[in-house]
Amino acid sequence: MDHPFAFSSFKIKNQQQIEMLRKLGLKRVRYTPEKSDCEPLELLLPPPTATPATVNTVDATDVELMQAKQQRMTQLKQIRNNISRVEYAFMRAADSVRNITRNIHSRPHEALAETSKLVDQMVMSILKERDILIHAMGGKLGDNVYFHSLNVTVLSLMLAKTLNMDSEQMRDLGMAAMLHDIGKTEIPYKILAKNEALTKAELTIFQQHCDFGVVFAKKMGLSDTGLTIIAQHHEHMDGSGYPRKLTDKKIAPLSRLVAIVNAYDNLCNPSINPANAYPPAEALSYLFTHKRAQFDTDMLSAFIRSLGVFPPGSIVQLSNEMFGLVLSVNPDNPLKPNILVYDPDIPREEAVIISLTDEPDLKIDRSLRPKKLPVGVREYLNPRTQVTYYLDSQEKTD
Repeated sequence: MDHPFAFSSFKIKNQQQIEMLRKLGLKRVRYTPEKSDCEPLELLLPPPTATPATVNTVDATDVELMQAKQQRMTQLKQIRNNISRVEYAFMRAADSVRNITRNIHSRPHEALAETSKLVDQMVMSILKERDILIHAMGGKLGDNVYFHSLNVTVLSLMLAKTLNMDSEQMRDLGMAAMLHDIGKTEIPYKILAKNEALTKAELTIFQQHCDFGVVFAKKMGLSDTGLTIIAQHHEHMDGSGYPRKLTDKKIAPLSRLVAIVNAYDNLCNPSINPANAYPPAEALSYLFTHKRAQFDTDMLSAFIRSLGVFPPGSIVQLSNEMFGLVLSVNPDNPLKPNILVYDPDIPREEAVIISLTDEPDLKIDRSLRPKKLPVGVREYLNPRTQVTYYLDSQEKTD
């Protein structure tokens, strides 16, 4: 790290960079000819050897670049601290969802109160005049049956903010999103856990979870708006949904919103055969390309804009050909996410995290399927087997 360059591996673009490299006094550098844009110049003179005077020569430009790098390092340390803080908040939220699920039958009003407390915290956070980051949670957190409820709630509130919904709408939305699948507690476990496609009879039973959910939500005292969302979160605009095959305006706006987010998360985290999970970028593409008729077009477009072409959890390749994992995205600037970068020369626990907002020369070139990565890269980046999201509210930066 004792150099002013952002990475230890990069393409040389000008003579100034060569001079900086000479001043570092390196005994050896590595270069890859096939990555060069042009043939090397003919070597007319032997390369200059580094002398103590040369090595110790530091001009104002070098100092400025080193200071800029130190500033970046400080910012990245803050990013790491933020990620740790958000992961802690996420696990506390997951514990709350577990308690809510356990208390639905025996203590429904207590379950409602705990849901309300959790959702109020999330709504308050997302409505502050701050930047909102949507984080992909670390793979070390493992898989959890309660994560789906959190995913749908977090992403629904994010989309609601994008659509400029008010606090009352967001609160009703958050409560229903958190409880949208409570009816599944009445579905036989052998149906929920089945890895093969459900039979027609099993599918009929499974689809009743929407109506069961409404019954439980009524006992809890959920608002009429919330009851409607739970009843309709699997309805589709083209009438292909269930349980009542509603169409268009017969589906409430907030129900349409949850239907989009629920479908997205089910693609990323399928309950049947997790091996068929879509990478986040492909899930968005699939919804837009193949399922657009099922959803509110304006809401679907807003959802894609908010998460960006490369949502959190995506494996990407950068313009400098390095591989990375998208850790978090700001819906207001989705093309400039925070990325954990693969660098074989740096231990994974010390892996570099870059913010594309602070790297104007870098951009994402493409998204990749984890299975197409070299084994070493895949193990280093550790793509999530289950893509799980949580939000963070931070002070706005200019």
